[in-house]
Amino acid sequence: MGKKKHDPVTGRDTTGHEWNGIEELDTPIPRVVLFFLAATTLFAIVYWILMPAWPLGWSYTKGLLGFDQRAVVMRQLQDAASARSAWTGRLERASFEEIAADAGLMRHVRDTGRTLFVDNCAACHGVKGTGGPGFPNLASGTWLWGGDPETLADTIRVGINSTGERTRTSQMLAFGRDGVLTRDQILGVSAYVRSLSGQRLGDIEQARTAAGREVFAANCASCHGDEAKGSRDLGAPDLTDRHWIYGGDAQSVFASIHGGRQGHMPHWQGRLSPAEIRMLALYVRTLQGDAR
Repeated sequence: MGKKKHDPVTGRDTTGHEWNGIEELDTPIPRVVLFFLAATTLFAIVYWILMPAWPLGWSYTKGLLGFDQRAVVMRQLQDAASARSAWTGRLERASFEEIAADAGLMRHVRDTGRTLFVDNCAACHGVKGTGGPGFPNLASGTWLWGGDPETLADTIRVGINSTGERTRTSQMLAFGRDGVLTRDQILGVSAYVRSLSGQRLGDIEQARTAAGREVFAANCASCHGDEAKGSRDLGAPDLTDRHWIYGGDAQSVFASIHGGRQGHMPHWQGRLSPAEIRMLALYVRTLQGDAR
């Protein structure tokens, strides 16, 4: 260690350390640092005495105050469950008309129902319920099985083509793959079906619509109806609107008729409570207004 010197500029002694001609001053630690060091040390000691702090392997020090964060959280969860049960109970007992007329309950339906929908339904129907290829648009107001809350709740409860005992069952035949219709017949009925929704057809397709109408009457009207408005008893979609589950272009319609369609929706009974199913049914009804 070098020899200590007195620095005439600062009036302090040096430590005797020198690096490249630069000597280190013997500067004491600032008092404010010492103060905060002492304060934090005192705070830590007091905290260790009053609050749970040190693990003991099989337990931990309880602290003089006996504070238990786990007990606080459990109590908060119990309070939240009690508050929730008050309005979920009303959701189970009240009629759908009474719930719709209750602004407070409908606020819960919108807030909690959205969370339920995103967690359980959005993977297929989209966050806003607008659907996608193979999945119905729930915000369009077009329903396969009916759109009143009671019917919606039943559809959610039992599912469509699911493994549940009471599931709704619906299937469109594979008219081309199974040899029921020829390719020309499928092209004709495809053109006719597209014309029903007001799509613009080319001259070739337009020429096929007359024959397609006959094919439709003989093979499709039994499910979709003579006017192609669909059947909610069978889950057959309305073919006269612009809402297509699998696509309304010529290729998609041809593929649907040729290969058939069978949608699937799981049953939610047993996975969701009765109140949650009713809540979802009411929430789905609000999607149509939100889409506007």
